[in-house]
Amino acid sequence: MSERKAWDFGDLDGYIRQGEPGQAERADNWQVAIGLQAVDGLTPSAYLLETAKEHIEGRIDIGEAQRRISSYYETRVGRDEVDGTEEADKVSGRIAEILGEVAFTFSPVQLQEIHRRLFDQVLPRAGKYRTYNITKKEWVLKGGTVYYASYGSIADTLKYDFDQEREFDYRGLTTSELVAHVARFISGIWQIHPFGEGNTRTTAVFAIKYLRSMGYAMSNEPFKAHSWYFRNALVRANYEDVTCGVSSTTVYLERFLENQLCGAQHELRNRYMHLDWPQGEIGQEEVSADRVTPQVTPQVTPQVELLLNALDNDEASLKELMGRLLLSDRKNFLANYLNPALEAGLVERTIPDKPTSKLQKYRKAIR
Repeated sequence: MSERKAWDFGDLDGYIRQGEPGQAERADNWQVAIGLQAVDGLTPSAYLLETAKEHIEGRIDIGEAQRRISSYYETRVGRDEVDGTEEADKVSGRIAEILGEVAFTFSPVQLQEIHRRLFDQVLPRAGKYRTYNITKKEWVLKGGTVYYASYGSIADTLKYDFDQEREFDYRGLTTSELVAHVARFISGIWQIHPFGEGNTRTTAVFAIKYLRSMGYAMSNEPFKAHSWYFRNALVRANYEDVTCGVSSTTVYLERFLENQLCGAQHELRNRYMHLDWPQGEIGQEEVSADRVTPQVTPQVTPQVELLLNALDNDEASLKELMGRLLLSDRKNFLANYLNPALEAGLVERTIPDKPTSKLQKYRKAIR
């Protein structure tokens, strides 16, 4: 049951292109829900896809879909913790359920309620603010961290941000002004990081519900295919290091939102946000082939793209690569990062005739 595969949205795309209006809407919500799991390197199971299809086709309601997912994992006895696939399946179903609801209240309490519903019995303290300060090493910051709000100020800081947003008048704004303001609000909520875990998925669901409540049409494509980009854009919007000439910027998040809200076609590449990406090329969409080796195609998953960036032009062991990517789950790393890169011919072993050698290292394939 824990087996994972590279996610293919092809089976759900057909419902959006050819399905009835209700089917298209449900398929859209499921694609967002599934795509968002990539922010934590999670991949839903094949069973989740089959359950989603039954719900999209109207053969079961969302309540039954949730019950089937829960029942699927209840048969796995002797487990003390929820594993990555189970979390991805359960949270995907819950996101699809919330996105399918019209009800929404603009308040910190709604943010808490979304977190509680997404992570009940999946994460500890679901729906409750963290009671400790946190730091998180970020690949895009070369291991640096965003400074999150102090746990003692979470409630007051959220109240202030929500009060300011509630009083803001969107009337008369140009599209670029609207996107810039939304980017600042969303990144501000995320920077508070009110919960111990699950902040990015909670922020994304809240933002989608909020924008829908104001009448803005939301495309599923950015969250479906670029949820890792969304998280890294939030990181860059809240990080600066004056000593190194790095300033916080919402330009990446604005590009993500313009694709989602306005149908723009910005190229969303995680490597553009890395601190080592050449200065002066922020958001550059046309990059000459000699600047990126190997050239990453749109079919490459965000995880494989991160692996290629972590390798750079170096050779590294499995343990070293996991360290560079700040990953601790070996099974997740093999299933979603290394094996797909090897199968695609983008990465090769330094000792190809002895795959399990203790001296084995990996490097970018010569193309």
